[in-house]
Amino acid sequence: MPETDRVPVALLLTVSPRLPGLLAAAGWRAVTSAPAVLALPGASASAAALRAEGIAVTDVPDRAAAAAAAPGAVLLATAEEAEGWEGVPRVAGAPEPPGARLLDVVAVMDRLRSPGGCPWDAEQTHASLRGYLLEEAHEAYDAIVDDDPVAMREELGDVLLQVAFHARVAAEAGPDRRFDVDDLAGDLVDKLVRRHPHVFSDAGPRDVAAVERGWDEIKRTEKQRRSPTEGVSRSQPASSWGAALAGRAARAGLPTPPAAELTAVDPAELGEQLLGLVVAARQRGWDAEDVLRTAVRRYADELDAAAHARADG
Repeated sequence: MPETDRVPVALLLTVSPRLPGLLAAAGWRAVTSAPAVLALPGASASAAALRAEGIAVTDVPDRAAAAAAAPGAVLLATAEEAEGWEGVPRVAGAPEPPGARLLDVVAVMDRLRSPGGCPWDAEQTHASLRGYLLEEAHEAYDAIVDDDPVAMREELGDVLLQVAFHARVAAEAGPDRRFDVDDLAGDLVDKLVRRHPHVFSDAGPRDVAAVERGWDEIKRTEKQRRSPTEGVSRSQPASSWGAALAGRAARAGLPTPPAAELTAVDPAELGEQLLGLVVAARQRGWDAEDVLRTAVRRYADELDAAAHARADG
């Protein structure tokens, strides 16, 4: 054991730099009963929080300085600083919950947008970032299609960056347009709880079909929507747009376009047939995406008319 590892401390108390004011019961017992409390640099925020509560904490710069401390001391350290220390009991003073590193995402984004941060990040707006959001979403989609977990981890992280970026930009907006990442997260949690009454209240068990019907009912109530077309993005690919409208219409008991004869026996064969249609359309000078979008837009108008007619009785 290196000489500097021979610290005369009774306990290593690992703390979180992300949650400096949080200590579990065992951690509080340790710091309130110890004859002395020391803190390594990574634990400085926790040391400051303890001092604010009237607990004396002595900062030490490194292990060598801790070795000169009085016996029986409790040493505050991050998990990284405590790594490799043998022969000293330790307590997790503030076990980090899953998702704790999301706090680092918020902190880094704040640093990038603040004075002295990155000039490129500081000048971005919702409008200038929207293309990146779409690009990152497509790249994440590709990683999922490829079933590549390494790429999924990276690309979903890039999508998360866009969410954090837009939330930080919004936090700087005027009062009538301002929201921050906590507002975003709070709204999301409220929505998830509200839309899962079979989980969070007494709606009782439901199968998947009942859950989907329930979601449509809840959305109609929340958004005061009169038509299944409302709330469906028109900027998505035409095939996805059409499928979403047809699915909503069917669940609402509204008309759907007549289904074409499907000769394919599996999805792979259907994909080949669709690709062949795209090639054939191109040979005639037609844009398959454009003509399908025109058809879906026409169906959306018909669906709106049918939904409004039913609502008006």
